[in-house]
Amino acid sequence: MIKLRDKEYMKRALELARKGLGKTSPNPAVGAVLVKEGKVIGEGYHERAGGPHAEIRALEAAGSQAQGATLYVTLEPCCHYGRTPPCTQALIEAGVKRVVVAMLDPNPRVQGKGCRILREAGIEVEVGLLEQEARRLNEAYIKFITCGLPWVTLKVACSLDGKIATRTGASRWITGEEAREKVHRLRNIHDAVLTGVGTIIADNPRLTVRLQEEGVRDPVRVILDSTLRIPLDAQVLHLSSPAPTLIATTPRAKKEIKRQLEDMGVEVLTVPEEEGRVAWMPLLKELARRGIMSVLIEGGAAINASALNSRIVDKAVFFLAPKILGGEEIPAVGGRGIDSLEEAWELKDLEIELCGRDIMISGYLR
Repeated sequence: MIKLRDKEYMKRALELARKGLGKTSPNPAVGAVLVKEGKVIGEGYHERAGGPHAEIRALEAAGSQAQGATLYVTLEPCCHYGRTPPCTQALIEAGVKRVVVAMLDPNPRVQGKGCRILREAGIEVEVGLLEQEARRLNEAYIKFITCGLPWVTLKVACSLDGKIATRTGASRWITGEEAREKVHRLRNIHDAVLTGVGTIIADNPRLTVRLQEEGVRDPVRVILDSTLRIPLDAQVLHLSSPAPTLIATTPRAKKEIKRQLEDMGVEVLTVPEEEGRVAWMPLLKELARRGIMSVLIEGGAAINASALNSRIVDKAVFFLAPKILGGEEIPAVGGRGIDSLEEAWELKDLEIELCGRDIMISGYLR
């Protein structure tokens, strides 16, 4: 039975779990709160893959007080040996009396088994409190586990009339400082940021996270370049960052340029092509194989159109600047467009937020 303050404690567990977003891949982000006699006696979250799980952190903080306590956890406790021992056994040994779980783990190695083991040990288990919030928190993990593919977010910054640059190609900066900070936060929680070589040639971006706070990390940079046109002095090739830059190309790539890039220590992935471009699905499968659970697309008109046409985008985030650029060139989404409104890419579950003078609109692709 859900008790009076259960929701309050689970909200705190979700808050803790968010601290691990982008740092735990290919594992989920999980938060845990231990409560006894109306008092929080231990908290924890999963900080990195291979590190202690949220439940273990909370148990360590509580010590012997965990006996008879209630645990609030955002994901079903694990019951198998991986890089860490099973959390179910630790909870049983600590004498935890009750466990409130937001959602079951979709991983076939768990998927209800963790809760069953706890119940068989005499622990009261309840599942489903704030489940929707927990699923949203780990939407990338859920897709990764169930489909074997990364979660894909499309980010676009444009004017009110849908332009991402002026007719001369000037694009810095369409949006203001607050919106740009939001983009860096998006990069910080995604495993990879992806763009096309056209953006590299036009803007020479770094594609790093520039937030003045602790705990930030750069995503892997993925550049789509079907024939290897990338300038060898591009910033993304010469960064002192722990995260690598990967160049995805096709069998049509210039062999000499590929050799030069590899001599520079840059990894070049050759994947099949589709309509003259790097094929999305083989690339996403390769990224998933490397443990990349989420991808943020920051491309130009062609990349954006290709991603949408290929139906690989799960979520879109648009930053609209209160500016009108006019002209017929450089739209946010290129391609030939659609013939009827019924074919439009429609977003659901919209969220709208003011970022300084800009408006952020995000939603999920139907």
